Amino acid sequence: MTKRTRRTFTKEFKEQIVQLHASGKPRSEIIKEYELTPSSFDRWVSQYSNSGSFEEKDNRTPEQEELIKLRKENQRLAMENDIFKASRADNGTKVDVIRNNQHKYSISAMCDVLQIPRSTYYYEAKERDKKEEKKLTKLIVEIFHENKQAYGQRKIKKKLQEKGWQISRRRIGRIMKTEGLVSKYTVAQFKPQKSTVNESDVGNVLDREFTQDKPLKVVVSDLTYVRVQQKWHYICVLVDLHNREIIGHSAGPNKDAKLVQRAFATVPYNLINLELFHTDRGSEFKNQLIDEALATFGIDRSLSNKGTPYDNAVAEATFKSIKTEFVKGAVFSSQKELDLELFDYVNWFNNIRIHESLDYLTPREYKLQQKSEQTAI
Repeated sequence: MTKRTRRTFTKEFKEQIVQLHASGKPRSEIIKEYELTPSSFDRWVSQYSNSGSFEEKDNRTPEQEELIKLRKENQRLAMENDIFKASRADNGTKVDVIRNNQHKYSISAMCDVLQIPRSTYYYEAKERDKKEEKKLTKLIVEIFHENKQAYGQRKIKKKLQEKGWQISRRRIGRIMKTEGLVSKYTVAQFKPQKSTVNESDVGNVLDREFTQDKPLKVVVSDLTYVRVQQKWHYICVLVDLHNREIIGHSAGPNKDAKLVQRAFATVPYNLINLELFHTDRGSEFKNQLIDEALATFGIDRSLSNKGTPYDNAVAEATFKSIKTEFVKGAVFSSQKELDLELFDYVNWFNNIRIHESLDYLTPREYKLQQKSEQTAI
């Protein structure tokens, strides 16, 4: 349904409508022909008849004028009561009082009550705004760089709220633009071609059920590449669908089953508790070495359908984050440096980085919250 545009009428138009009615044209015809509301038409006729003016202030009764006067007086008394204690304070305190109450009372009225010139208030308020802007800018820059230059306006706004700042995304964006802060996510990502898939008859048991109600029920995995000196090395991570936590990770020069096996070796939980392991159909995931490990710990297998990356969407999304926040533009001097930096990144990802899919909590915070809620039940 198209929203109707609010119409406005000039004084001259209203006079012509009233004159048409005074000349004998029926009320119903005027309302229909000019698409007027009956209430508007009746009000114009009444106003013109009473005062010859269409202004509200010219058509008020003495009682209405008295009521408005009383309301203004009550508002002024309320204002004086609110800010009277600050009347003998220094100018700085008075400025704070006015700033904190400007949504309720007029600035000029408060300046009168507090006996402070309006020019003084506006000057002091402007200086306060400059100091606040400087402090806010410093805080935004710190949040941006502390989080690997990956946070955009939404996440920075959330972190500012945690620190007691209520700032609009538009203002955050303006400051980021002024400071030259560009989230890594604003740059288009390069997507490498998929490797040849295997023809295993294992089906897609997960079936895109990416929301899981308990830890370790479903773990998904994927691989990506990273530059170490002049060669390509590879990263493997294991992600718990319950809270998007990276529970295992590994890196090495070869894209093979041993890389996946080493990722399992870093999992800080009993592997018997894992119920389902879901991946794409890469040969590094579906082979004898991994099959034997899964069978030993009683972990069921699930594989994406051929040519369907959405079947492993959470792993794909996690690696988009890793590519943007960790891999992009990085060249590591050695495998040792890569291992150390990857360990640091995973710690940040799990314990510091807030996730939109987790209602802006970290994986660790979300896991503790869910555990607490289940215990309460």
